[in-house]
Amino acid sequence: MQKYKWGVIGTGKIAHTFAAALKHSEKAELCAVASRTDERAKKFAEEFGFSEYYGSYREFAEKSDAEIVYIATPMASHFDDAWLCLENGKNVLCEKSLTINSAQTKKLLAFAKEKDLFFMEAMWMKCRPVYKKMKEWIAAGLIGDIEYIKVDFSNFIPYDPNDRLFRADCGGGCLLDLGIYPITLTHDLLGMPDEIISSAHMMYGIDMSNTIIFRYKNGAFSSMDNGFEIQLRNNAVISGTKGFITLGNWFHCTHEGILYDRSGKEAERFVRKDDINGYEYEIAEVHGCLDVGLKESPLVPHSDTIAVMELMDQCRAQWGMKLANE
Repeated sequence: MQKYKWGVIGTGKIAHTFAAALKHSEKAELCAVASRTDERAKKFAEEFGFSEYYGSYREFAEKSDAEIVYIATPMASHFDDAWLCLENGKNVLCEKSLTINSAQTKKLLAFAKEKDLFFMEAMWMKCRPVYKKMKEWIAAGLIGDIEYIKVDFSNFIPYDPNDRLFRADCGGGCLLDLGIYPITLTHDLLGMPDEIISSAHMMYGIDMSNTIIFRYKNGAFSSMDNGFEIQLRNNAVISGTKGFITLGNWFHCTHEGILYDRSGKEAERFVRKDDINGYEYEIAEVHGCLDVGLKESPLVPHSDTIAVMELMDQCRAQWGMKLANE
C-alpha cells in the first residue's frame, strides 16, 4: 500500500480535529508538524504521534520530509504558508477560505501548476457521503430542474477582539468563515449567478452578518443568511420541478439527506454516520488523487475554488469591505 508522509502547519482547534482523523488513515504517515513555537509544536507532535516538530514554518518547509501538508493557519496567512510549501516541493491541502480574495487564489493555484504539485482547498463538505448522495439524486433527475435553494450558516458567537473570526488582519468576518459553505453549495448546483443582491452588518472592519441572494436568468435563485450574531438551524433545502431535498441541521457536515417528491412525500432517506469525525473523507480524497497522479481533485477542482472566491469578492465589494493587505 502506498503511504504518504503528512505534515501539518498550525496547531489550533481545527488542526487537532484533522490530525485525529489523519492518525486513523492507513495511508498516512504522520511525519511533521509546525507551530509558531517549539513548545506548541512538540506538544502537538507528542499528542498525535508526529515524528518531527518545528517551531518555524520555514524550517518545516525546508527541512521536513513531509510530502503533503495540511495548512490550518488563519485565513490571512494561507497564501504565504501555502506558497512556502509549494516553493519547497510539497503538495498542499489548505483550509478554506483558501485565501482572502480571488487574485491571491489565482496566483497560488497557478504556482501549484507551475511546480506540478497537488493542491486542494479543504472543502470537506464536498467529500462527505451525504453531500455526494445529494448530488447523485440531482444528477439522476429525481427533483427535476432546480428552482430554489435556501441554505443558512449563522452561529451566535460572543464578540472577542482576540478571536481571529473578528479580526480583519486575520481575514475575519462571517463570509469567509461561514458564508463560503452556502455559496459553494449554490455554485456547485447552479453555477455562476446572473445577479447578486447582498447586504451586510459591518462592525470592526468585518461582516458580522450578511444576507446574499443569487439570481439566475432561468428564474432559479438561492437565498443565504450567514453570521455570528444569531443562531439558525443551518440546514439546506434544494427544491426542483419534481421534488426537493433537505440536508439536516449543520448541512455542511450533516449525517442525513432526505429526498421528497413534489407532494412532499418522503421518497428516500440517506443516513451515514462518520467513521471518525468527518475529516476522513477529504483525507481519503487526497490519497485517491495522489494514488493516480492527479494534481487537483475532481470533487474540489481549482475552477470551483476560484469561482467561489470571485463571488465572495463581489459580495464584499457591494459592502465596501476590504481586509488587511488588500
